[in-house]
Amino acid sequence: MVTVVVGLQWGDEGKGKIVDYLAEKYDIIVRFQGGTNAGHTVLVGNEEFIFHLVPSGILRENKIGAIGAGVVLDIDTLLKEIKLIEEKSSSLENRFIIDGRTHITLPFHKDEDALQETSGKGIGTTKRGIGPTYRDKYWRIGIRLFDLFDEEKLRESIEKSLTFNNYLLQILGENKTYSVDEIFKMLMNWRDEIGKFVGDIALFLNDEINAGKNILLEGAQGTFLDINFGTYPYVTSSHTISGGATIGTGLPPSAIDEIIGISKAYTTRVGKGPFPTELENQLGDHIRERGGEYGATTGRPRRCGWLDLVLLKYSVMLNGIDNLVITKLDVLDGLDEVKVATQYELMDGSIVDHLPYNLDMVKPVYTSFEGWRSTKSARSIEELPANARKYLDFIEEYLEVNISLVSVGKERNEIIEYH
Repeated sequence: MVTVVVGLQWGDEGKGKIVDYLAEKYDIIVRFQGGTNAGHTVLVGNEEFIFHLVPSGILRENKIGAIGAGVVLDIDTLLKEIKLIEEKSSSLENRFIIDGRTHITLPFHKDEDALQETSGKGIGTTKRGIGPTYRDKYWRIGIRLFDLFDEEKLRESIEKSLTFNNYLLQILGENKTYSVDEIFKMLMNWRDEIGKFVGDIALFLNDEINAGKNILLEGAQGTFLDINFGTYPYVTSSHTISGGATIGTGLPPSAIDEIIGISKAYTTRVGKGPFPTELENQLGDHIRERGGEYGATTGRPRRCGWLDLVLLKYSVMLNGIDNLVITKLDVLDGLDEVKVATQYELMDGSIVDHLPYNLDMVKPVYTSFEGWRSTKSARSIEELPANARKYLDFIEEYLEVNISLVSVGKERNEIIEYH
């Protein structure tokens, strides 16, 4: 069984908790794209874990974690996460593997990202160097994990990379440049610590499928941050949709058995870009505070708004969703009225129920629901308030996808199996 888990909005849908919950039934959990610009939060007992690179499900005992070639790797951050897991949980020896084709994020990538963001021409990135790392990858001047094991080739790769990146730093107004020796020494130090985890993910996963193992592929960010299908240019630099799972792991599309999409019961977004249902008022502030809507990676306050079903239906189509998970339903507890966008009004006054090319020029048309008191103690469909069930049933009917799970809190057990 191979399952893909993707976010259906602009990220921050609660994938970390859901992957951790689902991981109990899987043998291997694989992160397939993105970098440290993603933050997945998992609560175990009273302890909160925020991971940027390791797959969320690795906290469960005896699970194998893996990082695919579609990820870009900040090794310093990864080593800190490995240390934290081994201190709090158990050793990752023989149960963690990183594809050697993975490209490495280096200090100059972060410098370039930060300089671009502070120049007034930024798009609201996390300044973690993700875009510049992917740029070097596609320009064929990137440095991969496998390169660390051929010192002569590594020096040549560093020199080639710095010829461009030092020049770019100067163009962007940075006086600092990097030397080949400086980067080489850094990478050699990392190699000594990370080397035992490096392997061939494509070969490993295909062999494990043949051996009958269950594999969970974990995405980062969300559908509308996809480099192709997101709200460009306010997007990330990788393929966040379900198709990215095969690109990032080396598994063929035919290997995928199920695709699970995750959406909040409302909508959030970090950084710049269009957001039709955004609530720039006291209600939006209430949802932010009630939901703890601050970025796990940067701490930035998230923009909050009503659930956008027009957007979500397009996302379901793009990803080929088989089952839907709704998170943070409890955040809407206590509101007198809850709304969802079911259509858009365009600039010419026409009404559409599909996603137009330009989201900047739309006004949401809402369907309203009576609110409910509390979902926090519910652990079954029957225990949910009637109005909360009406809300969820409407989402299912509109999207034509079954809701399989509903999350009503941060804890592992605060989940309802809906269908």
